[in-house]
Amino acid sequence: MIIVKTVHQLRKALKEARFNKRKIGFVPTMGYLHEGHLSLVRACKRGCDVCVVSIFVNQKQFGPREDYDRYPRDIRRDATMLVKENVDILFIPSNIEIYPNGYLTYVDVENLDSVLCGKYRPGHFKGVVTVVAKLLNMVQPDVIYLGQKDAQQVVVLSKMVADLNFPVRLRVCPIIREKNGLAKSSRNVFLTPQERSQAPILFQALVQAKRSIQNGEESVSKIISFIKKKITRFSVGKIQYVACVNANTLQPLKVLEGRVLIAISVFFGKVRLIDNVIIPIKKKKS
Repeated sequence: MIIVKTVHQLRKALKEARFNKRKIGFVPTMGYLHEGHLSLVRACKRGCDVCVVSIFVNQKQFGPREDYDRYPRDIRRDATMLVKENVDILFIPSNIEIYPNGYLTYVDVENLDSVLCGKYRPGHFKGVVTVVAKLLNMVQPDVIYLGQKDAQQVVVLSKMVADLNFPVRLRVCPIIREKNGLAKSSRNVFLTPQERSQAPILFQALVQAKRSIQNGEESVSKIISFIKKKITRFSVGKIQYVACVNANTLQPLKVLEGRVLIAISVFFGKVRLIDNVIIPIKKKKS
């Protein structure tokens, strides 16, 4: 595995592969890798000739009261994991490499960035979209691999790629979970034993809500109320939001129809956990 830290080094490392028209795959991460990240790496290795992984904790997507300084970091650990996965290139840029002195340019995806998580994290998706746009320009991959756990991020980045005509294909991979159903997250390390034992209620509530919809439930308010009651009753979690939206547009649903995304955000202490399920609902024949 080649480790590079500058755009110049990165492009030099990819020059031969690009000349020989080898398919380049890219997995952007903020590090402190877990099985969710590694599932993206493995998908990239299966689908592409060259696998590039980046590690960059992007301060621009953290709010002033969020956990940028506390976000877990362990480059040596991450690099060891990526060597075992036979990653070809690890890109570890510095903050000054991504945002040089005098940096002024940002990318916004309007409307999609102000709902769900974006409603409570102003500026978050502006930071996400800007850094991913820059990384795509730096790596110039054929395919970028994203995880479904960050459902809103997938929709926002898909729109950015389409609107700005990036010549890259998005591949969205399933959520990887612990045996108890808890979605893998770098932030899970901060959960107390009690919180970790209770956090799987998020997925359990989503699964039961999905089953209820598949069995004929049509009321959005009943589904949202059910999930909230389930989480409140069986955990110490503080609900930030529970939402039923169109999975493509992120617009709130009045009727459960089409491709439905149920997304939730819940605080366990200071740890913010997100999870989601997507439920395709066929139109009833009239």
